Amino acid sequence: MAKAKLSEPIKVYIVQALACFDTPSVVADAVRRDFGEVVTRQSIENYDPAKKAGANLSDKWRMLFEETRKAFLEDTSKIAISHRAVRLRAIQRMAEKAEDRGNMVLAASLLEQAAKEVGDAYTNRQKLDVSGSLQTTPEGQIDARIAQLLGKAGISAPAGGEGP
Repeated sequence: MAKAKLSEPIKVYIVQALACFDTPSVVADAVRRDFGEVVTRQSIENYDPAKKAGANLSDKWRMLFEETRKAFLEDTSKIAISHRAVRLRAIQRMAEKAEDRGNMVLAASLLEQAAKEVGDAYTNRQKLDVSGSLQTTPEGQIDARIAQLLGKAGISAPAGGEGP
């Protein structure tokens, strides 16, 4: 019995899902759930030009893959968890649930995580104070890596690694 050929919408779905870094297993499950078609992980790999199995992918699908991947990497605004407010709401829900269940260690850990989130601990931005000098950590210490980078740039770090 010959396999039924995949419809165009299913192929588009597969290519775009792979371009957004979904695994073949995740894509196979989604195709089964959303389209009612059973597709093997191995056949899904044929639609990924980054894999050996997708080496002979037609230009049409290769272009769709590349355009989708580029748009996906450039636009994180569509990914809810990329927004601080969404992360904080999730942390709040988890902290409330942990506290309600008496798990104070987890609740405290989640509160610490929320504080770090609000305090830009999870960003790679450096803050400058009004004088233009590098702000230090609450303890007044400059991270050793930052001091090393400042030295390589020809800027001397304050004595003892302490900030202003």
